[in-house]
Amino acid sequence: MLVDTGPLWRDWLEDAARRARVSLDDLPEDRSAAAAVLDERLGDWRPLLERFAADRAPLHFRPRADVGKAVRRLHAAGTHINAYSDAPPELAGLALQHLGIARHVELVAEPAPGDEIVDSRAQLLGLK
Repeated sequence: MLVDTGPLWRDWLEDAARRARVSLDDLPEDRSAAAAVLDERLGDWRPLLERFAADRAPLHFRPRADVGKAVRRLHAAGTHINAYSDAPPELAGLALQHLGIARHVELVAEPAPGDEIVDSRAQLLGLK
């Protein structure tokens, strides 16, 4: 995992539940599945998440020079880099922006067959 969006997601859920006066305690852990429940209970919730996350992202996500350098090096070598997350795109994309790698990384829903999966900073830094 290059960045953990979970704490910001949970903060937003707590804030959204309080503001909308709805219970979100029974949301599925999988955020893709939770999105369907949020659609039913909150309607157009994605802009709310995006604004909330944009305000608080600097507290949760910090650029890492070593990660940025590794991603730029791989991109310059012609490597196509995808990021996968069960987080809503509004949150995952914001995390990539704050890491300073959004220009070089495409956010996609799930890996394609044959993709090499890198799920840690150490693993990313070790790629050639």
